[in-house]
Amino acid sequence: MIRTTDQLRALYDPVIPRAVQKQLDRLDAHCRRFIALSPFCVVASAGTDGALLDASPRGGARGFAKAIDAQTILLPDSGGNNRLDTLENLLRDPRIGLLFMIPGVDETLRINGTARLRDEPEFADHFAQERQRPKLVIEVRVAEAYLHCAKAFMRSGLWQPDSWQPRSELPSMNQMLRDQIGQPATQPVEPHDDMVARFRQMLADERKPGA
Repeated sequence: MIRTTDQLRALYDPVIPRAVQKQLDRLDAHCRRFIALSPFCVVASAGTDGALLDASPRGGARGFAKAIDAQTILLPDSGGNNRLDTLENLLRDPRIGLLFMIPGVDETLRINGTARLRDEPEFADHFAQERQRPKLVIEVRVAEAYLHCAKAFMRSGLWQPDSWQPRSELPSMNQMLRDQIGQPATQPVEPHDDMVARFRQMLADERKPGA
């Protein structure tokens, strides 16, 4: 078992200098362009008092997150399941990590920094043209920005259609949740296609005026 940094480092070659040199303390033009093209990111947060860490997916139209200057990203909070795990974590501990992805691009953009939850109108105004005005915006102060190489996505073939698994290899989400929650077997199971249609309607409703 590895217990020390020395033991860990002994297993690996020295760090490649460029991997250290490319870490920035701000968003340069390439980072800002990456964010402007990204429709999806993963948000990492931590609670206090030994609480487990959390990673949560966030998405929207490309550029749904906005880099308003070299040190600041605004991430809208869209409607979800109202658990608020990420938001409650950030209230307790402002440290945040973001991993931005662009479909078809094997590189990713990693951002580390601190966050504040902003409900002032001027923050939501940045998203006035979006399908839904957010109730609040996560304001991220960038401390580290790091373009991550393509190897993980190349190994996984994530964007390669011939590596994708048929959805039928998993039960429907409704079936899995029913088994996990212990709902009676007599309760009807929502087919996967019906769930997708329901979610599409929910997303379409977000676009309606006043939604």
